[in-house]
Amino acid sequence: MQSLGYTSVPALLKYLRHAEQLGLDQSVALQAAGLSAQDLADNGKRLPSETHERLLKHFIQMSGDSLFGLHSARFVQPGSWSVLGYITMNCATLGEAMSRIAPYEKLVGDMGTSRIEAEDDLVRMIWSCRHQDPAIRRHMVENVLASWLLYARWIADMRRSPREVWFEHTQPIDTRLEDYEEVFGCPVRFEQPCNALLVPLEYLSVPLRQADANLLRTLEEHALALMAGLDDDEPLPQRVKNALRLLMKDGLPRKERVAEKFHMTVRTLQRHLQQAGTSYQQILDELRQDLAEHYLLRSDLPIQDIASYLGFTESRSFHRSFKAWTGQTPGEYREAKRRAGG
Repeated sequence: MQSLGYTSVPALLKYLRHAEQLGLDQSVALQAAGLSAQDLADNGKRLPSETHERLLKHFIQMSGDSLFGLHSARFVQPGSWSVLGYITMNCATLGEAMSRIAPYEKLVGDMGTSRIEAEDDLVRMIWSCRHQDPAIRRHMVENVLASWLLYARWIADMRRSPREVWFEHTQPIDTRLEDYEEVFGCPVRFEQPCNALLVPLEYLSVPLRQADANLLRTLEEHALALMAGLDDDEPLPQRVKNALRLLMKDGLPRKERVAEKFHMTVRTLQRHLQQAGTSYQQILDELRQDLAEHYLLRSDLPIQDIASYLGFTESRSFHRSFKAWTGQTPGEYREAKRRAGG
């Protein structure tokens, strides 16, 4: 049976807070899930997602609340999503915050993946849950979509609602549509193609009340470092890319230093990468392009500073490489994307 991966401790705290308000015995719940209070004391800890399922299943059964997942969303706060929560809070606009979810959501756990799809005058914020147990899955999905909305209202200091909310599952027979619409403030539709908030395009430009560009850059660097440490199940090329991402904080690393992290010689590392259909240089170029695009779009760093951070000794060679990757100079890329709202 395939592992469900991991869940960060902060992602469980909303459920615990709601259960506490309902008067449920926390110690009994933790015992049923195979957890201790000490497990939940470390916000940096990641727990097997099977534990997440057992805890949620216990609360659903014992609470008598057929909308336990939905109602738990009321307890969302920045820390609920680990460092991702603080990253989104420090973005300039709601659109920027939304664009940060997919790249960093693995820090919150492996419960599912999100994506954004644009269509006409709205965007769909979609979440696909990895958990297959229908009862667990339904509560998780409802919790995630409600948490997104309630958190967005808080960081943007607004009371706006989506145009619609979609759920893949059918409406549970022991629930009222009004209970859902009271939370979301808009029509809620079941048996839809995906789980999504349908958000008017104009919401993306809503400014956030605590935007801090410098803090955002620091938080994202921290998040990238944390992401690089979550690669045990990744193929070797991705692990090499993550290792390079970490080591580049101290300047462009030598190949030998990267190979040492995998207890290999440079020659052995190159051979394994070749067998995987890539090379050290190709991975380095891909990472440099990823980071270049990231800093050109998400920061106001001068192009010369970005070139230096990526290990280019002079701006001209960075310009040449970036044009080979994208067909545009760094300046043209930054200007075009910002004009397009990207």
